[in-house]
Amino acid sequence: MTEERIIAAAIVTSGEKGDGPELPKLLNQAHLHGMKIDTIIGDAAYAGKENLKLKDQEGNKIRIVARINPAITYGARKDEEKFDYNKDADMFVFPAGHLAMYKRVQGKKIHRCNQTMTYYFDVEKCKVCPLRDGCYKPEAKSKTYSVSIRTDEHIEQEVFQQSEYFREKSRHRYKIEAKNSELKNVHGYDRADSYGLESMKMQGALAIFVVNLKRILKF
Repeated sequence: MTEERIIAAAIVTSGEKGDGPELPKLLNQAHLHGMKIDTIIGDAAYAGKENLKLKDQEGNKIRIVARINPAITYGARKDEEKFDYNKDADMFVFPAGHLAMYKRVQGKKIHRCNQTMTYYFDVEKCKVCPLRDGCYKPEAKSKTYSVSIRTDEHIEQEVFQQSEYFREKSRHRYKIEAKNSELKNVHGYDRADSYGLESMKMQGALAIFVVNLKRILKF
């Protein structure tokens, strides 16, 4: 969507697909429609590593105003509160005092894409640990804890998130949610009129045409 709230590109997918991987296609559509883009505003779904590497047709880096997922920034997991980091040993420690035995990098080495650092604990200690309930599964042959490894792109984005430019642009994200609300609550795009993805695409095209026409007439 442009700053004037005109929808310039749209992709309809089935429900299990993530938003982030669609960004390059949306960007390409917008370029074909004559838009020149230097900044993209969105939620955390759009702050993936590949999206942070996007460059426009002139070769200038596009600024992505989207916050990095906390799981990447802090290595967060649902049981993160259970583990402390011992900086001297460079290992994680369970509250019962069990220090990880060793660690290994998991994932592709190319560009550190989706890599994690996995810490391995002594499973024999886990078997008799008084805090094992909800942490150690009986008969499990290993106990590990993994955290995401930040890439250079993620580190740069963390710095960018602290800038005044990022904060100022973030204030405009409500416009996107307002447009979604208009499509769904005013023009019926909260419910499929017909079966199948192709039908949903047609319904989306008609709804977008209407909201764009309304906006143009308002101008």
